[in-house]
Amino acid sequence: MKKRHRYFVFFVLPLALILLAVLHYFYVDGYSKNTVYRSVDRIPYRKVGLLLGTSKYVSKGKINGYYRQRLKATMELYRAGKIDYVLISGDNSSKYYNEPVTMKKDLVQSGIPANKIFLDYAGFRTYDSMYRAREIFGLDSLTVISQDFHLRRAIYIGKKLGMNPVGYVASMPNVPSAFRMYIREVFARLKATYDIWINNKPKFLGEKITIVDE
Repeated sequence: MKKRHRYFVFFVLPLALILLAVLHYFYVDGYSKNTVYRSVDRIPYRKVGLLLGTSKYVSKGKINGYYRQRLKATMELYRAGKIDYVLISGDNSSKYYNEPVTMKKDLVQSGIPANKIFLDYAGFRTYDSMYRAREIFGLDSLTVISQDFHLRRAIYIGKKLGMNPVGYVASMPNVPSAFRMYIREVFARLKATYDIWINNKPKFLGEKITIVDE
């Protein structure tokens, strides 16, 4: 391989790909910026809030800061009358790991009636959560709840799927892993665009569910 070709393959091409990934990251930010809210007073009312799941615990039984803040944000919306129902979408990969059920228990303990909470057990990815919110739960206009970096991707996916979502930002916890989360998000946003481009389907769909009082 000639020196010029080596320079292109090992330096120019990787640098161009990194630049493209970074530009795409900020494109997703811009795409969703007008529909993301940090104030409970300013966010518009939506019937359903979609709470994106995460694990309750990190290493050594310590409560996950992302988990704590997402539940706090959900309670703020419900108490302010900005949502009537909560749809929790998360991973239920085994009987020992069930994000939706765990989050529901804590929300009920915090004051949201159990009949106001619905569970999506097949939200293995953010793309799946948004797709299933539309196809299974019949939602178009909804409020998505998560941390800002994650929320931007969810809103982006929802809008690309023809939905009309808004987002409520849960506070970022002060944890040392935050920088790694942002790096991971760069690639997650690229994957989301690829899923949209090929019209990917979630791993599971199933029967339709109507969100009303049980």
